Amino acid sequence: MNLPLEHRKQLLGKLAAHFRDPLRLNVAFATELPPLVEQVRSLGLEGIVAKRAGSLYLPGKISDAWQKHRFNQEGVFIIGGYVKGGRSFSSLIVGEYRGKDLYYLKRVAAGFTEHLRQELMRELEPLRTKKCPFANLPEPERSGHRLTAEKMRGSVWLKPERMCELEYIERTTAGRLRHAVFRRLLPA
Repeated sequence: MNLPLEHRKQLLGKLAAHFRDPLRLNVAFATELPPLVEQVRSLGLEGIVAKRAGSLYLPGKISDAWQKHRFNQEGVFIIGGYVKGGRSFSSLIVGEYRGKDLYYLKRVAAGFTEHLRQELMRELEPLRTKKCPFANLPEPERSGHRLTAEKMRGSVWLKPERMCELEYIERTTAGRLRHAVFRRLLPA
């Protein structure tokens, strides 16, 4: 830990000669930032980690010698409901159309202030309906993140007439959104 990064990488490189799949040594690029950013984005990769060559490893400490920048994806999704919470909601329930059916993708809880939650409630309240608009709900209980019949009892359903813009890291193999953050409600 007391050696600069460039020396630690040399030592690790000698060890890596004996690695077999799935263990691999990450490739390091010494290049200009703009073309690297463009290439990383075009490949749909998550982001870039930049480390100063002479930097020391400081366990448990934040250093400006190591920086991570994630390139999130953005998309527009249908709001089909929300989960009640506090004076407004705890999360929006969003999805997308596949053919003529609306499919649930995510409960979005990040990106809201209390003021924004109140504004959204005023916009969404007239769209309340008793019927769940999602073709793939309820979900079977496989993990704590599933929207099961029991969790749906705390949900308020909406006519799927409003869209929102979200930022997210990626889609899972099942098409779900990972780490989605609310950006804005689109005009009606």
